[in-house]
Amino acid sequence: MKVVVILPTYNEKGNIDRLIPILEKDIFPQIKKHDMNILVVDDNSPDGTANEVKKLMVKWGNIKLNTGEKQGLGAAYIRGMTFAIEKMGADILFEVDADGQHDHKKIPEFLKRIDDGYDMVVGTRYSEGGSIPQNWPIHRKAFSIIANILIRTIFGRFTIHDWTGGFRALKKEVFLKEKNKLTEFRGYTFQVSFLHKALQDGFKIAEVPFHFTDRTLGDSKIAPTEYIINVLRYVFVARAIELAYSPFLKYAITGFVGYIINAVTLEVLFRRGLHPAIAGAIGAELSIIWNFAMNNFWSFSQYKITKPIKVLFKFPQFNLVALGSLVIISAVLAIGTHFFGPSSRQIFLVIAIALFVIPYSYTMYNIFIWKRWHISFLSKLQKTVG
Repeated sequence: MKVVVILPTYNEKGNIDRLIPILEKDIFPQIKKHDMNILVVDDNSPDGTANEVKKLMVKWGNIKLNTGEKQGLGAAYIRGMTFAIEKMGADILFEVDADGQHDHKKIPEFLKRIDDGYDMVVGTRYSEGGSIPQNWPIHRKAFSIIANILIRTIFGRFTIHDWTGGFRALKKEVFLKEKNKLTEFRGYTFQVSFLHKALQDGFKIAEVPFHFTDRTLGDSKIAPTEYIINVLRYVFVARAIELAYSPFLKYAITGFVGYIINAVTLEVLFRRGLHPAIAGAIGAELSIIWNFAMNNFWSFSQYKITKPIKVLFKFPQFNLVALGSLVIISAVLAIGTHFFGPSSRQIFLVIAIALFVIPYSYTMYNIFIWKRWHISFLSKLQKTVG
């Protein structure tokens, strides 16, 4: 496949003439399965960066230059990725800083993950094997680490450790799918928004840890205050919209009605002489039937199961998953009413559902029933077994 390493530049004359020879002489010769190319996306640098690139283009024929108005990192990447696909025939796009802060020796590892079937590979400084510079001031370290923890927490996506970094590889299909959603993010918020939208659309994403080094020439282009404000604005607004339209809200509404069914059944059967644990289990089974139907045709409508034979196959699976909920509810009711008496039955029903059943069932539904979430070790297990 044709790979284009995109290097966005603005006043990087001293860095670009060091980086490109490293890529051409040391990195690209290691890669046998792909056609490696470089695209420098220069924002009309006044220091003559473009002229340096033109000199290097004479020596190596796999280098292209794209120049344009300075509009921010996001705008530069959108311009560069579009050019790489339309003019260079790129199949895989690399985001790499031109200032030498990324570990270019990791490029073959990124491509290996793409070859393994991932759509996007993110370089991470914050998982085992990755790091940030030791000589960074404490406030810069704190800002970088806390920012990523905050983003992961707000989005509720903890499998991705580094949201703000710019060392990435992706298939062209990812960019083409997300391009129109990214045009408003001209600055560094582009990195967070791009990754978030790729995750929303179900692309398979892997991480490669790397050691991030500080630049030795030139100045950072990040304006910290503006960057923080823009990132926080995006994260909070995007998460609010995501929750408002997400399957989880529909799942919660469906589950609330299921709770009413469960609670009413529990009360009616208890008053007729059944033990709270047994009455709660029967109520839970009735709510399971409701939950399967509503989750299939409403909450997870994008992934709904329509073929009758598949419905017959999936409903027992749904019941098997829900059996865990029944066990949880029965256990909590049995323990709670044993210590606090039968009058506490409704309180412990709420505790069982809110603290245990909701996170358990939502996770299991997404992984095993409607398969919105892809867990790498489960995919490997399925391939091994099947």
